[in-house]
Amino acid sequence: MYILVLSTFLNQSLLSINAGFFHLFLYRVVLLAAAALFIFHIMREKNLQQYWNRTNVKGVLLFLVFWLSYGAISLLWAKSIIEGIKALFLLGLGISFVFLAVFTFTRMTHLFWYYGIWLVMTVILLMIGMMNHFTQIQLPTSNLYGAAEYKRSYPTAVFFNQNDFATFLTISFFFYLSLTKNSRQVWLKTSGLLLAILCVVTIYWTESRASLLGVGFGLIAYIYILLPKVFKKITALIGTAAFILAAFVFSGKAAEKIVGLINASDIYLNNEVLPSNIARINLLKNTIYFFVESFGFGVGAGNIPFYLKNESIYATNQVVEVHNWLAEIMGNYGIFVLLGYVTMYAVLFYRLYQLYQRKISRKHNVLLEAGMLGMVGFLVSSISPSSVSNLFFHWVFLGFVISIVSVFADVNKQEQGLAAKEKVSND
Repeated sequence: MYILVLSTFLNQSLLSINAGFFHLFLYRVVLLAAAALFIFHIMREKNLQQYWNRTNVKGVLLFLVFWLSYGAISLLWAKSIIEGIKALFLLGLGISFVFLAVFTFTRMTHLFWYYGIWLVMTVILLMIGMMNHFTQIQLPTSNLYGAAEYKRSYPTAVFFNQNDFATFLTISFFFYLSLTKNSRQVWLKTSGLLLAILCVVTIYWTESRASLLGVGFGLIAYIYILLPKVFKKITALIGTAAFILAAFVFSGKAAEKIVGLINASDIYLNNEVLPSNIARINLLKNTIYFFVESFGFGVGAGNIPFYLKNESIYATNQVVEVHNWLAEIMGNYGIFVLLGYVTMYAVLFYRLYQLYQRKISRKHNVLLEAGMLGMVGFLVSSISPSSVSNLFFHWVFLGFVISIVSVFADVNKQEQGLAAKEKVSND
């Protein structure tokens, strides 16, 4: 599993095998091998029930199974079965990783190794990103490989484009920030801070505005989390009052601006080149239209690109990806999966926050803060990549968060058991 986590950060850079219908990369090969070994193990030992009973995130895992099952059923009404099968393959790989992570990373030591691998591998990717920026050399896995000279300075590392890399770095920024805050060693604090700053600088080089917003919103959430309870209430009241006042004063202008953008998107023809913001609005409008036309059930797993390419209502610069993760889920899988994903995300964040409120130790806060703030940053920056379904680091991060919740729940149970025994002995 540690080798699997390591391989996910290499993407397609070391190995890419064209299997016709699918491409096999190093992490996919290792994942399939890990899954096969795990299945062989549980069949031999007949202990799957033990693994299942030991997890403390059964609701989350059941939702992921429901998501995959719903996607398979959606092929019944999907217009492109091939695209649907490809999407289910990607979804199945991601969900398989989450299950393997939860079943195997069951101790604090495992989580710290998991966290450490992310930190170390990000350093390597940052170095590649700096090479991209300063030497204008891109890896063959990048869509900027062989592109015009002015484009080759965008950092992409091992990713397909700069927006994917920026979204990854948004999560990594908070991993380094939590290390900086909670470490006792000066060299770790210094290293964490410098690498966090380098993450932001590299995001700036990618020109990903959504990822910069993700960093900003994450920092605001961080400040709020760190405030004492009394100040949290005061800050919440002041923030609510300021929001209501701003909404009252600027709502007219904001609404006018939004309506203007939406209306402006209607005047372009399909063969015209659109400004980036107009194209993104049209992508969202098309997705909402397809969602409504499907009565909220979604157009079928992986079929939004097919609809955007062949049945687009609004001009999109011939772009066929939604560029919005939640809209991508909604368009492909419908309202039930979307609400399930949002609920799962909110519950995981709340569980992490509850654990953080218990103030266990600085060492454990490293994991909790990295998970919470990474979730905030990712949610905002996920509107930057063309598609998140093929970004495997999303599943690596999700597996990390779910494993944290499961392992910490075990620790909580052990503490409660020890407290109960101590009370009985005192009585």
